[in-house]
Amino acid sequence: MPLPAALQREMADLLGDAWRTDDSERLAYAYDNSRRLALPDAVALPTTTAQVQALVRACRSHRVPVIARGRGTNTTGAAVPIQAGVVVSFERMDRIVDIAPGDRCAVVQPGVINGDLQTALAAHGLFWPPDPTSAGFSTIGGNLACNAGGPRAVKYGASRDNVLALTAVTGAGELIHCGTRTTKGSTGYDLQRLLVGSEGTLALIVEASLRLTPTPVARRALRAIYRDVDSAARAVARLMAQPVTPSMLEFMDASAVRLAREVGGADLPQSAGALLMIEADGDPAHLADDIDSLRRAASGDGLVALDDAADETARAQLWAARKALSPALRTLAPGKINEDVVVPVSRIPELVQGVQQLSVECGLPIVCFGHAGNGNLHVNLMYDPADGDQATRAAATMSRVFALAVALGGTLSGEHGIGLAKRDFMPTAITAPTLALMRQIKTAFDPDGILNPGKLLPP
Repeated sequence: MPLPAALQREMADLLGDAWRTDDSERLAYAYDNSRRLALPDAVALPTTTAQVQALVRACRSHRVPVIARGRGTNTTGAAVPIQAGVVVSFERMDRIVDIAPGDRCAVVQPGVINGDLQTALAAHGLFWPPDPTSAGFSTIGGNLACNAGGPRAVKYGASRDNVLALTAVTGAGELIHCGTRTTKGSTGYDLQRLLVGSEGTLALIVEASLRLTPTPVARRALRAIYRDVDSAARAVARLMAQPVTPSMLEFMDASAVRLAREVGGADLPQSAGALLMIEADGDPAHLADDIDSLRRAASGDGLVALDDAADETARAQLWAARKALSPALRTLAPGKINEDVVVPVSRIPELVQGVQQLSVECGLPIVCFGHAGNGNLHVNLMYDPADGDQATRAAATMSRVFALAVALGGTLSGEHGIGLAKRDFMPTAITAPTLALMRQIKTAFDPDGILNPGKLLPP
């Protein structure tokens, strides 16, 4: 159904040319990086909190869906307007409101690009730890919506661990303030952490106070090559059990190593059955000792080679294998399903072995790599979307990957979120009473169910 004429007039008066209903604009905001597509009825580009609040109230009065959007980099379909309605793009609310080095806090609007914030913080010797691959063009609002993490999460935590306070507009059009700019607080429910990862289904974030961290003075890296996945996984357990927490701990399975070598040109031996990229950061006076501790933990049965990067140039060369990987995947097939399941670190070997068996059974290549220190692996199932049989097998196999992760004590997503892609699998990971409570929380924040309907919670 087209939008009510009264709503059209009210929004045109409120937003002027920031209210878009022409076909080309609607199409530009109809899809995200999941490659799913559904046309909204209109696109709103607000510049103030007052506009967002007025828009939500107006849409609620007409029972029109409201879908918050950053830059559409998510891979789960969370920003796709599957029930039409109004896409609210926060690209014009992109101001860094305040940087308070003494409080280790930055206050930002949701449309600020992660990379732009990092550049601004660098002048103060600070950074915001979440560093997803899309940091150069994803927004802080989007990072918070899906609880983005990245390689540094093993030491510094994901988005939820690095937010102090949020200001948001609920589905009832109420402006709420959650949390506090102080690093300690015990005053009521921890609502700001609840909103992080809620994918725009509870409220629209209009301002965030972020917890900042001093930029490490120095970094060192190790590259450990193992004969097989089991050896690498045992090394991960040793690395995470000793006192020095690595700032990054990345894993690549045999298929990923082969691609990095044969396609990406990385200098890796034929005998490499798995690879760990290990990094430490901190005070130069202690870094050598930290690297020694990590080197000892990485050593053991199955280790083929252990390379040390003593300076920044050597460190960049060691990371070249990981950087070469994503482009190399496209040589296997034109399409991929990339899901980010997570399991306890000790269960990584079973996850990888199970995925390898599923690859054999479905006849499609699957490549695993990711954040080993968190047990968070990216399972890349490669297929040809134009081949109906392959597409069917790929979808069925990925559902088995989810079931495997849950059976191993893990869950569906470590940092990408649920969106549409994993919505229907939620009952396999979340008990019925817990899902019922989540629906009650949704109703409390969004009484008429207008915020990003059809996402995260299964029907």
